[in-house]
This record gives sequence, C-alpha cells and structure tokens, in this order.
Amino acid sequence: MNKYLKLTLIFLLFVGLAIIRFFEDEIFNDPLIDFYHSTYKFSEAPSFDLWQLIMTTSFRFLLNTIISLLIIWIAFPSKKTLKFSLLIYGLAYLILILLFSYSIENMTSEDYFTIFYIRRFLIQPLFVLVLLPAFYYQKYVAKDNS
Repeated sequence: MNKYLKLTLIFLLFVGLAIIRFFEDEIFNDPLIDFYHSTYKFSEAPSFDLWQLIMTTSFRFLLNTIISLLIIWIAFPSKKTLKFSLLIYGLAYLILILLFSYSIENMTSEDYFTIFYIRRFLIQPLFVLVLLPAFYYQKYVAKDNS
C-alpha cells in the first residue's frame, strides 16, 4: 500500500475515534458522563440500569477496538501483530469489564475515582496509543538486528 494512502487512512481512522468522543452524549446513553463532568466527589451516584450501562460501555469499547485494530492493521499489516492485538484487547476487556461491573455494583463515594479510571480504559482508545509505538519499536529493533 502506498505510504501516503496508509497515512491518510490512519489519519481518517483517528478522526473516527475523535468523532466517537465528540458525539459521545448523542451516541451513548451513559449517565456517568454527566456525573463525572460535575463535582462528582461531593455528589450522589446517579441512578442507572446496570446492564444498560455495561452494554453501552461494551458497545463503545467495541467501536473503539474495531477502529484501533484497523489502525494497527494498516500500520503493521501482519497477522501475527493483529492476533496479538486482538488478544490484548480481549484480555483487557474481560478484566476491565469485570472490575467495572463489580465496582459499579458495589459503588461507594470512595470508589468514584477507581470507577472513573476503569471506565476511562474501557471508553477511550488508550491501548492503540500504547500498541502503535510498541509495534514500531519492535519493528525497529528487528530491523536493526538484521
């Protein structure tokens, strides 16, 4: 694939991630968005349907994951890299959604900050920001050793 086409596609996919973030209020029914935009440390937790919140959070994770995996695939078109990325995303989802569910189910005001960060890893495409440089470094080291 042409270098400029690759960069353009990767840029457009990052724009897609930004659009998900920009229109989060319209796309996702997440009562925690407004809660964490307020002075949540001194507020009561909002009422919400636990399963709906988990499904909304999971859907957002899925959207971000699909776009992130496309970015990784375009940048490093290797089945091995894609399989490793899928494994990382799958394990991260399982661990984080279990922690999130447990924390939400047993939410106290002392847990607000913990829930905020667990949720942050679920709803933001942070893993792509870690994996891209890691794969680039691996490629650089492998090239240097050859």
